[in-house]
Amino acid sequence: MDFSNGSTSTLTTARSVIESGLEGTTLEIECRLSNNLPTIVIVGFANKSVDEAKERVRGAYAGAGLRLPRKRITINLAPADIPKDGTSYDLAMAVAIMLAAGQIGTSRLGSEVAIVGELGLDGSVRAVRGIIGKCLAAKKLGFTTLIVPSGNLAQAMLVPGLTLVPVATLHQLYLYLSGVGSLQPVATGDGVFAAPVAPAGISDLKDIVGQGQAKRALEIAAAGQHNILLSGPPGTGKSMLARALPSILPSLTKEEALEVTHLHSLAMRKYEQIMFDRPVRSPHHSASDSAVLGGGLQPRPGEISLAHGGILFLDELPEFRRSTIEALRQPLEDRTITVTRARDSITFPADFILVATRNPCPCGFYGSDTPCTCPAGDISRYDKKLSGPIMDRIDLYIDVNKVDHERLLTRDNKEETSTVVARRVAQARQRQLQRVGNGGVLNGNLTGQAVKQLVRLSPEARSTLNTAARNLNLSARAYMRAIRVAQTIADLDEQNHGGRIETAHITEAIQMRPKTPAGSPVQEGAKTIAA
Repeated sequence: MDFSNGSTSTLTTARSVIESGLEGTTLEIECRLSNNLPTIVIVGFANKSVDEAKERVRGAYAGAGLRLPRKRITINLAPADIPKDGTSYDLAMAVAIMLAAGQIGTSRLGSEVAIVGELGLDGSVRAVRGIIGKCLAAKKLGFTTLIVPSGNLAQAMLVPGLTLVPVATLHQLYLYLSGVGSLQPVATGDGVFAAPVAPAGISDLKDIVGQGQAKRALEIAAAGQHNILLSGPPGTGKSMLARALPSILPSLTKEEALEVTHLHSLAMRKYEQIMFDRPVRSPHHSASDSAVLGGGLQPRPGEISLAHGGILFLDELPEFRRSTIEALRQPLEDRTITVTRARDSITFPADFILVATRNPCPCGFYGSDTPCTCPAGDISRYDKKLSGPIMDRIDLYIDVNKVDHERLLTRDNKEETSTVVARRVAQARQRQLQRVGNGGVLNGNLTGQAVKQLVRLSPEARSTLNTAARNLNLSARAYMRAIRVAQTIADLDEQNHGGRIETAHITEAIQMRPKTPAGSPVQEGAKTIAA
């Protein structure tokens, strides 16, 4: 018995990518045309932005001068149990309809081809958010060719080992898939990366008067990827010092630029932009936890992930919410952040240099020449906002003191420029990356096991460290962090060709831990070496 009532149907498939972080899933876009009232139906766990694609597809067909089949068009986004959002599937849906209607052939749409792009009502193909993540995910899934919007080509070219077909309009893609178009596929090769231009507006260390110890700490932080806390009264130059740190950091490598650009394209409005400079993020202390850590209904990176590869500057750290400060524990230790929501869980990288500042009390003048007006209880509560576990995860503590007014307008030609310091930083980083078994990890990110295997301390340095650990009551974490800092100081020592940690390196590292009571042997010894 025939139940078809004379109806006919055709089923075809185009492919795209569901991207989640740097992972992904192949999205098969099935399209069936059937003899029924003309309409477009999208199924497969799609949210509103995906469902609205049917109007964009309808308008794009008209704008491109193509005829939309006057049939019931059913589009299924498989696998149907994974939520889909965004506009990047528009172009693949339009191609699936073309296939089902017999408007194009399959010769240029093999199983190795994925399609990404948003459609405009005029038939244009617009850039989409997170193209680098989609390219990386597609590559891992075995796709070798991606049809992408022309506006995303510059970013997509950063991903090596792919063939890209950039399209500007739906009509242009129709002609290409019909075999008569003139689109030229582009091979990314090893990934195209233009040499970065030195960013403008960054402070130079030579413009900061005095503060020799703070400048030295910034150099150590830059060389070894160490976290630093600058403490002192208002107006002593803490923020200026923090803003000068980017001037001594090396430029992003191609791999770092790829990752940083991807993270910023997920969260920023200018998601076609390529990041050539190391990011510097400076959230206000009123920022919410999700703004700093990442989150949202569809999890996106927060400030700590947007600072990946660069600097997270937290001005007046105790003024941030206690929950925000404590939530930094995992990122500062693991260099990643896992954002978990009811519908999804994504791990974002968060490898940054934390530069934090703080006043000694709420009014800011405790211990300075200006009288402090804070009650003792307020000072105690202010100190307790930074817990022991957070303080343990900071490598360098520097007191920034007031500079004599007479020196502020003088020009000291002996002050080192950022260019000179940056050269030492680059050399120290190169020594770390060349260390046997280091695997490209800077000292600040060495695991405890790596410290045991790679770091060499002289007997005198080991004895000094153990004495300091007892006198300062260092935790195991602080003990290991002091060794990492000392290794960076040794790498900065141009006379120390073997990279072994000597007593002077350990003493300087210990002096940058929280201060001990005046007159203690460790404090006096540290002061002697620093002098």
